[in-house]
Amino acid sequence: MKKMIFAAGASVLALLGAASAIAAPGDTSGPRKPMADMSRAQLVAKLDARFAKLDLDRDGTITRDEMQQARKARHDARFAKLDTDGNGSLSRAEFDAPRGSLRGHHGHRRGHGMMDTNKDGTLSKAEFESRALAHFDRMDANHDGVVTVAERQAAWSAMKARHAPSSRN
Repeated sequence: MKKMIFAAGASVLALLGAASAIAAPGDTSGPRKPMADMSRAQLVAKLDARFAKLDLDRDGTITRDEMQQARKARHDARFAKLDTDGNGSLSRAEFDAPRGSLRGHHGHRRGHGMMDTNKDGTLSKAEFESRALAHFDRMDANHDGVVTVAERQAAWSAMKARHAPSSRN
């Protein structure tokens, strides 16, 4: 259970960290820019865009199949970036090449079932956004509608401390 909560929290932090992508949308080379403050409205806009991208049939819900299709498309795109000679396979040199912008959020996948609060097999926009917005509200220590870099770092440190292995014997 702690792993699921940690993964959900980490995925929200990763989404909030994507604020740097707003500052430089086309820049995928080199090190990432420092995280910026993010308003609740900016988070909602990012979540809405992500939901629209996953809702392939545009019916207002996301099914497990749509999530799997989106995941496969992301994997295919990442493979294509690694396959620099375009021959459909990766040589040792291509595999070992520096990854640059191919860094992913490994281990931070949000489970469809965990978010499907009414257990109907689909995710509504409200279900899709509810965990991230609740986490945002918890991180917004002064409740001003903006999560600052300092608030984000404090939340991350607190989460790591809660989930750190106990040193007691």
